[in-house]
Amino acid sequence: MQRPVPVPEELINFIRTGRKFIVAGHKEPDGDCVGSQLALAAVLERLGKEAIRCSAGPFKRTEIKPFEGFFKKAPTAEERDGAAVLLVDCGSTDRTGDLEPLLADLPLAIIDHHATGDHGKGKGIVFLDAEAPSVTFMVLAVIEALGLPLTAEEATSLFFGLCTDTGFFRHVDNGGAETFAYASRLVQAGANPKNAFDTIHGGKSLGSRILMGLVLSRTESYYDGKLLLSTEQYEETQRFGREGRDSDTLYQVLQAVAGVEAIAIIRQETPETCAIGLRSRDAVDVAKVAVGLGGGGHKNAAGLTRAGAIGELKPRIIEAFRDQLGTGLEPKLAGY
Repeated sequence: MQRPVPVPEELINFIRTGRKFIVAGHKEPDGDCVGSQLALAAVLERLGKEAIRCSAGPFKRTEIKPFEGFFKKAPTAEERDGAAVLLVDCGSTDRTGDLEPLLADLPLAIIDHHATGDHGKGKGIVFLDAEAPSVTFMVLAVIEALGLPLTAEEATSLFFGLCTDTGFFRHVDNGGAETFAYASRLVQAGANPKNAFDTIHGGKSLGSRILMGLVLSRTESYYDGKLLLSTEQYEETQRFGREGRDSDTLYQVLQAVAGVEAIAIIRQETPETCAIGLRSRDAVDVAKVAVGLGGGGHKNAAGLTRAGAIGELKPRIIEAFRDQLGTGLEPKLAGY
């Protein structure tokens, strides 16, 4: 990665001069979102400010389910009165789900590392670093710019988010020295790597292993093995629930297949809609694929939600990779 983007001075002034903040993140939060919110709220409280942690949820992922009790579904009218919004891990209040109408008219500052998105539509302060490995990485920079020492609690939250978005550092390449420098500062402040790994990868249900096996069993390869695509059927979503998924491990297993450059998983979330997860190695920019289909994300991790059934959406998703992967659309079972 390049040198980190400096923290905007106007963001520091926004924090210093405010008295009450709604700390919000995107719907269906992940570890980076939750870790950023928790650490920011703790810092605000240390500065003598009121911090209201809000998330529309749902908290379905095994690793973040224990944090659900720290968040409110929505701020009250009294809490909104005189409040400003610190929005993390997304580019606009549109991504906050049911929170959006309650935040839209409040002063706003955004901390995000997603290159895609409108980032406030010209409203508010934006701290954007598309090269940052996680938003918790950026939140640490904010804390240091405020001149505050880290507490062990804050370091633990930030390390959790950093490990989530880097796949416990397996996505960090030879330009990632700054990432490890930040990680070192977090460990020195009290973060425990062993505990973070157990939080992220432990506590999975037997059902999650069975579901993973079902998804793996129907994987197909396209473009001479460069694209692997699989599906999760609606009845499986009903049977195992979203909490039965272990997407990170699933992508990790598929990325180990020789010759693979990109992965697409189509999940029939409801009878009317599908969620599509996209991952890649270095050669393919899945954010471009996602944006072309109405979604967004990073070069190596992106996604979207589309109306339709798996059978309808599958050929569109395969075709969307053509510009980057070329020809060769005959499917075959992965690994055969």
